[in-house]
Formats: sequence, structure tokens, C-alpha cells
Amino acid sequence: MVLKSRCPVALIMASLYPGMAWSTSPQAINIYGFDFTPTFVFAESYDDNFRELESHVQSSMITKLAPSFELKAEDRNSATRLTWQPTRYIYHEHTSASNTAQRVRADSIMEFTDRHRLALEAEYRKYERTESTAVEGENDKLNNKRVGGLYTYGAKSADNQIDFGASYAELRYDNGGGVNDDKERNTTSVTSTWYHRIGSNTRGLLEYDYSNFDYLQANSPRSSNSNAVLAGAVWDITAKTTGKVRIGYEKKDFDSSESKNLDNPTWQVDVQWQPRTYSTFTFLARQALAEGDDGADAVKSTFTQVGWRHGWTERITTVAQAGYGRYVYEGQSRTDNLQAYNLAVVYAMRRWLDIELGYRYRDNDSDADNESYTRNIFQISFNVSL
Repeated sequence: MVLKSRCPVALIMASLYPGMAWSTSPQAINIYGFDFTPTFVFAESYDDNFRELESHVQSSMITKLAPSFELKAEDRNSATRLTWQPTRYIYHEHTSASNTAQRVRADSIMEFTDRHRLALEAEYRKYERTESTAVEGENDKLNNKRVGGLYTYGAKSADNQIDFGASYAELRYDNGGGVNDDKERNTTSVTSTWYHRIGSNTRGLLEYDYSNFDYLQANSPRSSNSNAVLAGAVWDITAKTTGKVRIGYEKKDFDSSESKNLDNPTWQVDVQWQPRTYSTFTFLARQALAEGDDGADAVKSTFTQVGWRHGWTERITTVAQAGYGRYVYEGQSRTDNLQAYNLAVVYAMRRWLDIELGYRYRDNDSDADNESYTRNIFQISFNVSL
């Protein structure tokens, strides 16, 4: 058995990318007071390295069939939404990689008064991963359960607001033979953020985050507690510019004396500039400690991404994104440098139909053996609604 794993943290692609957000205008069906909205994505793509291997790469034509069903109810002070998204991936040249993913999610928002608001969420995902796998040539099979809530005290127009949040998640693997058992964990997190108005369109913030990572494998060297304190600001200077900046420090304390405790500066910058209603520029920059993989205690991840979405006409929109990530494997002499580029053209053929042509490129340069790769994905997709 050849064990293999890759960088556990991918560059995060913002919602600027059309494949992650609908351009169509789906029409809901009223069913006993609930809004029911079905949608469907059909995509064909060619992936020249879907295993993200340095050598002996595997390529395939891939068919994606992705229906989505949303049931929503809302009134003046609350809204509830239930979403089911089954997705089938068919790898025509490597049928063993074909798989079906499931995602069920429930969200609820309640505004009791102008000072008291509560948001709840629950999600279940079952999916397979063809890249970053523990056994070369075999999909990682994951299922993830998560529940969370966020309570907000303070009127939206008040000088001060405070958020209290909590979540619990379970990560499990369905591979046999004990593969990936060392990655199974329960994660409990709490967060609190204080916002203080320092201008008509700007609020300062102070945030504290705590997470407990409890790995199920006995005496796991990765079980730990993480604490982070951040300060920053949220602003909406004009209708054209919005942003959120948080800068702070995090500390990761391991339960096992075999692992060295870590501390690290952390930040998140998220800025959006919309000079025209049809043109949007985005900038993202983040640094944080991620959970370990491939024998590492943790991974220090740093990445930056810029993007531009522009509507040339009422029907034609283009998207361009470029990102760079650096991943340092703590406890090992390994560093990965990842470049990722996305290009897409979306044609809004009808109110209920978008056609998208896209290209994605990834280049991972690692100083570890057999961890470097390049990957090209060409795709055409049809987004259909009622």
C-alpha cells in the first residue's frame, strides 16, 4: 500500500467565480406557503491531472450532474431555508474515481427585537476527493456533520454590538483498512466579536476565537486547543467600496508532549471595490494555522487572491482570478508554493439558462519528493432553473 497525501489547504476562490454563484434568476414554486426552487447544473470538463500527481498523471473527461432543491419560508422577522444538493461525478476514463456527493443544509434567522438576533445552521456532507488522497489512485471518502449558531446583541444602528457564536463538527472517513483514521476528529469552537462604531460607515472590532480539536485516534499527537485574538475594522465607505480587515495572533497548544506548541501572526483582509454596477474587483489575503497532514503537526497557510468580474453586456460576463498560496508544514522540512488561475465567460442566454466556459490552472511547487504538480481543467457548464 502506497500512502500519499497533499497540501490540506487549497486556495479559497471567492464568490466572484460564477461557478459558485448563480447568475440565473430562478423562479420559486409556492407549495403550501413554502417557496420551492429547483435548479440544475450540467457540466462537461477535461481534467489533465485530477489526482494532482507529479508523475504518472491521470486525465479524464468528467460529467457533472448537480440538481439542487431549496425550500424556504420567511416572514417579517424570520427566515428558514432547507437545501438538498446531490451531485454525480462521472470519470469516463477512470470509472473507479466516479462518485456521488450529498449535501443537506438547514439555515434559520430570527430577529426577536431590533436588539436580539439569532442565526442557526446545520449541515451534512458526504463526498469523495480525487486529489490530496491518502492512498494513491483511491478516492478519499469523507462525511462531515456540523451545527452552529450566532447570537447578536445590539441594534444595527447602535454604537456597539456583540456576537456570540458556537459550533460543533465531526469529520469522518469511510475508507476501509484504517486509511485516514488518524484524521478523524471532533471540533468544538466558540467565538465572540465586539463591534464599536467609529464613523458613519465604519466599525472597529475586537474578536476572540477558541477551537478544540479532538482526534479520535488514541494518543494522537494532533489533538490541540487553539486560541486567537484579532482586532480590525469593517467598513462600507460608499456603495462602491466595502471591506473587512482583521489582524491578530493565534496560539496552538497540543495535548501531546511529542508535538511542539505553535504561535503565529494571523490576518484576514477582504476588500471589494465596485467602480461600476457591472464591474467588481476583489482582494483577499489570509494567514492562519491549518490542521496537520502528511505527518505535519500543523500547516501554516498564507495566500493572496485578486479577482475581477465584469459585465460587458447584459448577457456576457467575464471572470478572472489569480491566487498565490504558501504552505509551511510545521514539524517537517516541507514548503509548498501554489499558484492558481481561473478564467470564465458566462453567457446569460435566457433568464433560466446560463452557459459558462471556464479554464482553471494550478501549479504546486513543493520541496518534498513527489508533491509538485501542474493541473489544467477546461469546462463547459449549463446552469438551468425554472
